[in-house]
Amino acid sequence: MDHLRRYPNEPRGLAQLGTIAMQLGALGQAEHFFRLSLKHGATSAEVHRNLGSILNQQERLDEALILFETLLKQEDDPALKVIIAVILDKLGRTEEAMALRQTLVDQSAENPFYWIALGHSLRAAGQVEDAINAYRAAIKADFECGEAWWGLASIKAPVFTDDDVAHMRQAIAVAVDVRNSAPAHFALGRALHDRGRFAEAFEHYAIGNRQRADSIGYDPNELTAEVTEVERTLNAASINKIPTASPQNDIPIFIVSLPRSGSTLLEQMLGSHAHIEPAGELPYIPAILRSAMESATKHGKVTVPHLIKNMNDRQASALGDEYLRRAKLHRKTDRPYFIDKLPHNWSNVLFIQRILPQARFIDIRRAPMDCCFSNFTQSFSSAHASSFVLEDVARCYVDYVRFMRHLSINVPGMVHHVEYERLIENAENELKTVLEYLELGWDPSMLDFHKLGRVVRTPSSEQVRRPLNRDGMDIWLPYSEWLEPLRKTLDGLII
Repeated sequence: MDHLRRYPNEPRGLAQLGTIAMQLGALGQAEHFFRLSLKHGATSAEVHRNLGSILNQQERLDEALILFETLLKQEDDPALKVIIAVILDKLGRTEEAMALRQTLVDQSAENPFYWIALGHSLRAAGQVEDAINAYRAAIKADFECGEAWWGLASIKAPVFTDDDVAHMRQAIAVAVDVRNSAPAHFALGRALHDRGRFAEAFEHYAIGNRQRADSIGYDPNELTAEVTEVERTLNAASINKIPTASPQNDIPIFIVSLPRSGSTLLEQMLGSHAHIEPAGELPYIPAILRSAMESATKHGKVTVPHLIKNMNDRQASALGDEYLRRAKLHRKTDRPYFIDKLPHNWSNVLFIQRILPQARFIDIRRAPMDCCFSNFTQSFSSAHASSFVLEDVARCYVDYVRFMRHLSINVPGMVHHVEYERLIENAENELKTVLEYLELGWDPSMLDFHKLGRVVRTPSSEQVRRPLNRDGMDIWLPYSEWLEPLRKTLDGLII
C-alpha cells in the first residue's frame, strides 16, 4: 500500500490489489483494479487471465469469452481451450464446445479430464454411446480417475460390467485424493444398486457423501436462518409493494425446485409448446444477486430481504435488463416465453420478482423421501452442498417447503405449484393448469416431449428423451432401513 501511495497508478501494484480482492471474493473490486492496471500499462497475460477469470465468475460469459479467445490467439495454451469450452457450453454453443474438446483429446489422449469433458458434451447432445466410449477412454488413460467412473455411472442405464466393479474397487483402494475416491464410491454404489446389492450400495454412497461433506464443510443453519429472515421481514404488505407486470415479450418462466425433482422433465414438456423456448439452467440470477449484494455491502452489512426492500425502481430495472441481455445469448427463437430452470432459484424468487416483474414461477416438488434420497446418491459438485448428509438434504427440503408456504400465504398465485407424481400420472391435466397460470392455450406437442431435439445438460438428459414412466418413484424403498435420519428430519412432510 505504501508503494501505491507513492506511485498510485503503478500497474503491478494495481494488479496485486486485484489479486488480493479476487482471493477475498470481492469480484467487483478485483475487476476495478485489474482494469486500472491494464489502463495504466500492464501487458502481462496473467492480468488478462485474472480479469477473464473475474468475468467468468460473474457469469459475464460473452465478455469473458472475447478475452480468453484473444489470449488464445496469442498463445496456444490447452488450459485456455478448456476454459473457452466451458464458457461455450454454458452459452449453449454445444457443437463449438464439443469441437474444441475433440481437439484437446486429439492432442493429448492421455489426459482423462479432456475425455470426461468430451463425454459430458456428447451425453448432453444425446450421443450416449459416444459418451460412454469417451468415459471409458478416460478410464483407460487413468483407471484411478473417479470422475471418469462417475461419468459412466451417470448414464441412466446399467453399463457397468463385473470387471468394472472389480476395477472400481481397485481404484478406491489406491486413491489418495477424495476428488478421486468420492466419485468412485458413488459410481460403485450405482453399480451395486443395479445388481440389487442395496446394503453394499448404501455403504459406498455413505462413504462418498461423507468424504465430500468433510471436504466442503456445509452449514445447514445458514439456509434455515435465511428463510427465517424472509418469513420475519417480507410479509404480504411488503411483498405486494413489489411491482408486477402483465405478459409481454421476453417473459421468463422460472422453474424452481430442489435438484432431482423433475424440473428437466417439466421444462422439456413446456419447451415443446409453440410459444415457449427452453433455455436450460441459466447461471445469471445468482451472479447478478451476488454483484448487487457486493455493491450494497460497501455501505454496511446488508441481507437479501433488506436489499429487496430498499432497491429503487431504477436499480431494479437495470438489473432486470442485464438479466434479459444475458439470457438473450441463449435464445434461438422469438417465442414470447422462455424457461430458466436453475433449481436453486427457489430462494431467489422475491429478488427475481423485484427485478423482473413480468416473470412467472413454477415450483415442481417431488415426494420428500424420493427427492432427498436421489440427491444423496448423486455425485454433485459443491453447488449442491446440502446433498452429502441425510439430515442436511432433509433440512434443505424442509426450508424450501417453508419458503414456498410463506409465499403461498402472503402472495397467493405468485408461484404455481406442480407435484411431480401427479405430472407423471396425468400429464395433460397438470400441464393444462400450468398453461392456465401462464395464460396460454393447450398444445398437444407437449405430450410428445421426448421427441424434442435439444441439448440437455442435467443428470436427467436420457430420461427426458423417453416417454413418461414411473422409474423415479419410490426409489428409496430398498434403502428404507438406513434412512431413519431422513425420515426423522422430514417428519410432518411425509404422507
